[in-house]
Formats: sequence, C-alpha cells, structure tokens
Amino acid sequence: MRSAITEILLANHKSALKRARQSIVRQKRNTHIKSTMRTHVKRFRAAVEAGDAGDAAAKLRIAESAIRKAASKGVIPQRRASRSVSRLSKQLGTLQA
Repeated sequence: MRSAITEILLANHKSALKRARQSIVRQKRNTHIKSTMRTHVKRFRAAVEAGDAGDAAAKLRIAESAIRKAASKGVIPQRRASRSVSRLSKQLGTLQA
C-alpha cells in the first residue's frame, strides 16, 4: 500500500489530485471506524471471559452498535456484520445459560 504523499505525487491533473486527497480522508475514516469496532468486540469478549453476564450484555449492545455502524458506512459487508453479531450473541447466551 502506497503512502499518502506518494499517492498524491502520482496524480497528474487536478481531478486526480482531489480524488487522491479524498481517498486518504476516507481511508483514515474507515480505519478509525474499524478500529473502534474491534475495540468494542474485544471488550465484550473480555467481559465474557471474566464471566460477568451483566457487564457482557451491556458491552454486547455497544459492540453490536459499532458493528452495525461499520456496516452501514460500508466499512464491512452487511452479511459479515450480521454474522459477527450473531456469534457474539451466541457467546452471551452460553454465558447466561
């Protein structure tokens, strides 16, 4: 993957420069959304490992929100989001049972 400066330098005309700038901004936004989503999922899994069902349920709501938001923004596919939420819910269900 090329660096941001290299990508802009490769652009030869005005519209290509603008597209390169937009690409960099979108890449940073997508990285932030995906990183936030992963952090919330990790926190949920840590709560499950600790065996705290109440805390895990609260963290699942937050993680599900982050996953759905990432899917709605196009960062991850909708099917992957549904699959991830389903698997996390299943983990919570086994903890509560």
